[in-house]
Amino acid sequence: METITLFLIAISLSLDAFSLSLAYGLLGLKGKRTIYTSLIVGLFHFFKPLLGFFVGDRILVVFKIDPKYIIGIVMILIIIEMIRSLKEEDLKEIKMSFINMIGFSFFVSLDSFTLGLGLSYISSHPIYAALVFAITSAIFTFIGFNAGKYISAKVGKISKYLGIAILTILLVYFLVLN
Repeated sequence: METITLFLIAISLSLDAFSLSLAYGLLGLKGKRTIYTSLIVGLFHFFKPLLGFFVGDRILVVFKIDPKYIIGIVMILIIIEMIRSLKEEDLKEIKMSFINMIGFSFFVSLDSFTLGLGLSYISSHPIYAALVFAITSAIFTFIGFNAGKYISAKVGKISKYLGIAILTILLVYFLVLN
């Protein structure tokens, strides 16, 4: 039963990575970068719950910032970049540098750190739980990139508007409804 619970939690943790990777896929991120970024997202979803499990309570005493506001700022910056990219005539492949991959992975895994704070209440095996989170998030991220790429290929420039709409809905959800 613990594995099913962990998997369901992993799916919920992975949905923000899926949504954001879908938006990046709509922008044209392709190739090895999708694989590398998916793997880095998985690594972050492995280590952040463990970090939260071991040291999180001490960190939250010092920094009283709700992670949803950090995610909101990142989403706003991505939406601005997507709107700015609407001026480009061609849909071209975007490049994601290693730093961008790390930033992407860091921000989509913020909720994993928070979850790590209560990980002892969910599982008696934190490393196993973190492994489930890592594998699930890497797979969901990879699927998001490829689904976005597929949609982009089918609908062309409209995909940028779709990406902006998805991110705007997510932004409202994270900041207002969450």
